[in-house]
Amino acid sequence: MGSYILRRLLLIIPTLFGIMLVNFALVQFVPGGPVEQAIARIQGGGDVFGGFTGSGTDAGNEVTTSTDNYVGARGLPPEFIEELREEYGLDKPVVQRFFTMLWNYMQFDFGESFFRSVSVIDLIKEKLPVSITLGLWSTLIAYIVSIPLGIAKAVRDGTRFDTWTSGAIIAAYAIPGFLFAILLLVLFAGGSYWQVFPLRGLTSDNWESLSVFGKITDYFWHITLPVLASTISAFATLTLLTKNSFLDEIKKHYVITARAKGLSEKQVLYGHVFRNAMLIVIAGFPAVFIGVFFGASLIIETIFSLDGLGRLGFEAAVARDYPIVFGTLFIFGLIGLVVGIISDLMYVLVDPRIDFEKREG
Repeated sequence: MGSYILRRLLLIIPTLFGIMLVNFALVQFVPGGPVEQAIARIQGGGDVFGGFTGSGTDAGNEVTTSTDNYVGARGLPPEFIEELREEYGLDKPVVQRFFTMLWNYMQFDFGESFFRSVSVIDLIKEKLPVSITLGLWSTLIAYIVSIPLGIAKAVRDGTRFDTWTSGAIIAAYAIPGFLFAILLLVLFAGGSYWQVFPLRGLTSDNWESLSVFGKITDYFWHITLPVLASTISAFATLTLLTKNSFLDEIKKHYVITARAKGLSEKQVLYGHVFRNAMLIVIAGFPAVFIGVFFGASLIIETIFSLDGLGRLGFEAAVARDYPIVFGTLFIFGLIGLVVGIISDLMYVLVDPRIDFEKREG
C-alpha cells in the first residue's frame, strides 16, 4: 500500500501541472486583462467589458477595444501603461511567467492580489471557513438522513413507503440547488411569508458580544438555509446508493446462512449486512464532501450573501485578478487530488481485503 500511495502522491505533480497549464493558456486568449481593468478603473469606466461591447464611454470619450492599445481619448502615457505591465509582471515572456508562478506555488507563495492589496493566502484563509462550513455540514446531514432512509427503503423494497419516498427523492434530485435556495428565502427569510431565518451572512452583527451558547445558536441559525439548499442533491444520491448497496448484500448467500442459523432480522441487517453494504457509502465521504464543497459553493454563497471561496474566485475571474484566480485554482486542484487519495485509503480502512497494489499489478 505504501508504494501505491507514493505513486499517487507523485502523480499529483504532473496532474497539477496539466491543470495549471491548460487554464494559464486559456487565460492568455481572454480579452480584458488586469492592465485593461486597471485603466478602465482609472478612467472611471468601472469595467473594461463596456469597451468590448461598444458601450463603454467616459464623458463622451470612446474607449478602444484592442487589448494592446486600451487607451481612452484622454490619452494615458505609454510609460504609465508599461509601468502597469511591469507591476503586474506582464512584461515578461509568457513561458517565464508560467514557470515562475509554478515555482512560487510549489513553495505556497501565491503572491498578492492585483486589486485588493492583500496576499492571496490571507484571502483564502479568510474565506475558507465559509466554504468548509457549507461543505462539511451539508455532507454530514446528507449522511445522517440518507443512510437510515436508504436502509428503510431497502428493507421495505417494493412497498408503498418505498414508492412514495422514491418519488420524493427523485423530485429533490431534479430541483436545482439555486432554485431550492430561492424558494427557502421566499418562504423562511422574509421574502413573502415568514421571517424565521436571516437573509444573509454567516453571523449576526452583534456576534462578538454574544455568549458562547449565543454564538453557537446564532451560527446554526444562519447556516440552516444555506446548508439545506446545498444538501438536497447529495441527499438524494446517497439515499439511492445506500438502498441499492443494501439490496445487493441482502441477496447474497451469507445472509441466507445467517438467517438459517436463527439470527433475528435486526442481527442479520446490522451485524452482517451493514458493514459490507456501507463500504462504498462510507469510503465515498471525502468525495461527497469535495463535490458539495466545489459544486454548490458559488451559487449558494451568492444567493445567501456568504463571503466564501467560490464567490472570491468568481469575482477575481471577472476582475482578471490573476493571482487569486490561479491561487484558488491551485488550492482546489490540490485538495481534490489529495481527497482522491484519502478516498482510496478509506476503502482500505473500511475493508482490508481491498488491495490497490495487487489490482495495479
